[in-house]
Amino acid sequence: MQRKAYVSGVAALLAALLVGCTGGSDNGGSTDDSNPGEAGTASATAQPGKYTTLPEACSAVGRSTLDSLLPGIKELADEQQRETAYAGEATLTYDTDRKVGCRWKAQSTDSTDRLSVDFERVVSYDNSVSDDNEAEELFAKKVAAADLPEPTPSDTATETPASSASPSTSSTPSGSATPSSSATPSGSATSSGSASAGSSASATPTGLQPRLLDDLGDEAFVDDALSSSGSTVKQRTVTVAFRTSNVIVTIEYEEQPATVGTVPDSEEMQDKARKLASRLADSLAG
Repeated sequence: MQRKAYVSGVAALLAALLVGCTGGSDNGGSTDDSNPGEAGTASATAQPGKYTTLPEACSAVGRSTLDSLLPGIKELADEQQRETAYAGEATLTYDTDRKVGCRWKAQSTDSTDRLSVDFERVVSYDNSVSDDNEAEELFAKKVAAADLPEPTPSDTATETPASSASPSTSSTPSGSATPSSSATPSGSATSSGSASAGSSASATPTGLQPRLLDDLGDEAFVDDALSSSGSTVKQRTVTVAFRTSNVIVTIEYEEQPATVGTVPDSEEMQDKARKLASRLADSLAG
């Protein structure tokens, strides 16, 4: 009877040891097994963005550029007023490490022009998402909000010059004189356009429609909108936005002619805004 009790005790001890070993395995294995997991988590931490600061927005645009976009500044006779116009007005922001901006306005004999430049530095607070990826997602939302039209073959073939918009209309089956006459209004939507030109003068010319840009930063787009305020003065707003790494830059350029029936030149305004955007992109890269 004693031997039987002893065997039973040994069996109970072995069973307890086996349960202990099994329990250790169920609880996640040995301590060594957990270290690779922790190291993997650390190695998966996303990298920070390229930019940790932002430029001073009101100093980001040179005077010669402001003279081009806002011709009314040079017409100011008072030197102090001219200096104030050049200086611009900083956008109110509570975190200059994340957002800065500046506004300029000038009135000339022909028009009233406004310019705004905004910089936003995107920071991800998710260790698994990089600043660049966070900025990419935010920029995608800006593109969606702009509601850009679907690109057409003629748009992609005539990306830069407005004059090349005419041949794109000749892709109709007939190929007769009719397409060339229909291309004329699209090229005539300039600052000299009159009210008699109707909707064709108000429309953005072919090849200059709002679209994505592939020659600016990591990604970019241009938007072009003409106010539909009936017979009153038309105001055109050109927006160029681009992303480079974790910084998003947005430029808004507005022009309101002084004369009723005058339509701001889409090609000229887009050209000026895109040149400014290119300079800002270069300054960030440098």
